[in-house]
Amino acid sequence: MPIRLFTSLPLIRSLTTIRKPSAVVRTSVIIEAGCDRPAATGQSRNRPLTRGLFGALVLVGGLTACAPHPSNSPPDRAELAVAVLPPIKRFARPHPVAPRISNIDIARDFLDLHFQLESGTQLPVFTRFDRPIRLRISGNPSAGMRPDLEALLARLRSEAGIAIALTNADDAEITLEAVPRRAILRASPGAACFVVPNVASLAEFRRNKRQARTSWADLRQRQRLAIIVPNDVSPQETRDCLHEELAQAIGPLNDLYRLPNSIFNDDNIHTVLTGFDMLILRASYAPELRTGMTRSEVATRLPAILARLNPAGERLPARPLPATPRSWIRALEGALAPNRPRHARLPSAYRAAAIARDLGWRDHRRAFNHYVLGRILQAEDPDLAQQHFTTALQVMAGGRDSPILRARIAAQMAAYDLSQGDGAQALARLRPAIPVAARAENAGLLATLMLQEAEARYQLGQRARAHALVLDSQGWARYGFGPDWGSHRAIVTAAQRQSN
Repeated sequence: MPIRLFTSLPLIRSLTTIRKPSAVVRTSVIIEAGCDRPAATGQSRNRPLTRGLFGALVLVGGLTACAPHPSNSPPDRAELAVAVLPPIKRFARPHPVAPRISNIDIARDFLDLHFQLESGTQLPVFTRFDRPIRLRISGNPSAGMRPDLEALLARLRSEAGIAIALTNADDAEITLEAVPRRAILRASPGAACFVVPNVASLAEFRRNKRQARTSWADLRQRQRLAIIVPNDVSPQETRDCLHEELAQAIGPLNDLYRLPNSIFNDDNIHTVLTGFDMLILRASYAPELRTGMTRSEVATRLPAILARLNPAGERLPARPLPATPRSWIRALEGALAPNRPRHARLPSAYRAAAIARDLGWRDHRRAFNHYVLGRILQAEDPDLAQQHFTTALQVMAGGRDSPILRARIAAQMAAYDLSQGDGAQALARLRPAIPVAARAENAGLLATLMLQEAEARYQLGQRARAHALVLDSQGWARYGFGPDWGSHRAIVTAAQRQSN
């Protein structure tokens, strides 16, 4: 069952604690019921760089504790600043980049995506919808889900040439059900969202969970599918689920770590469909293909299909990456497991790194491996973490680049710079990363980078510019992270600094 896991979120979507020299410290904070409070006596007083927006907010300044405001005291400038939060920002248009890859390599990727499951199980036949696709919304969708869904459907029609539209019909080919996250976890522990065949609801899936009808390995034609997404997470998390699960509902069922710029990759680096992904989907619905074809039958037709859809790929030489062994995948998944303690994840990360080294990899997979190592080590050994981040960048300098992974690494390395008071170095890392995050439509990363830039400029004495950046980031933060308390805190901090 293709699912989007929480697996790597704690590593990819967060900033971790960096230990600082005792001479320069800020009080740690503990998140509790949407509020932060000072750490108890005897706890570490390291500067916290914690999960998501909260970590970035701490970079903007020491957060104030949640204390009730005396009813007889007038509001100060900080409180006036948060009287009305700015509206949630959304990306106006996508920025897909056409793949600069040989069609020979794309054909190999297409076949491996369509004829294999993530578990390694081989699929005997090609499947897709062979009629116009109708999608019905059910459950209790969040307020912002429909605009994101409509934007995605428009992209699928225009970029992939797929006939897909919303409907109210009960017999729709795809039912998109929005439910609380806890309901998803009860049905599929560890999943953020998922898609399942031959059912139309979460309840129907639970009744038929262990039957052949809900097994992708047994699927021979696509007639009816259900996509289950959460309705109580941030807008970006819901949108990410829409892109990944709908793409797999109508297209390939596999994910490949070797794909550097694709949502069909379990590293979760990309969060919206890329130009490569749209090409794969457009080829999936080429008139030359039909449900029931074998791998060899599809392989025979692919060269002509790709020559028509991607003529630039005909002129590029093949640069095939080696297959990803299951041993590396298992080790990396162990390093990313959210419920495993650090001391258990670290050996898995080192084991994956050793496999990548022994295989001689010089591509984004090895870079991602070092990124993960840096994330795990950052709390206890920030200097060693920086070395792993640097190694990741050096690996990608060899030509197998991933701009969005570079941007994520920039956020981590800049966090270290800021903890050392080196705003100039942080700024040099952050400025190239911000437009990359914007083009990738990653509002959470964009807000984090902007807030880090604000801290860097504050350290450089550019208070007005820092304040403007904090305010400008709020709409992105509200889309990327959801809870308004974080946005309030950032504005409070900026306003307090302006008042000082």
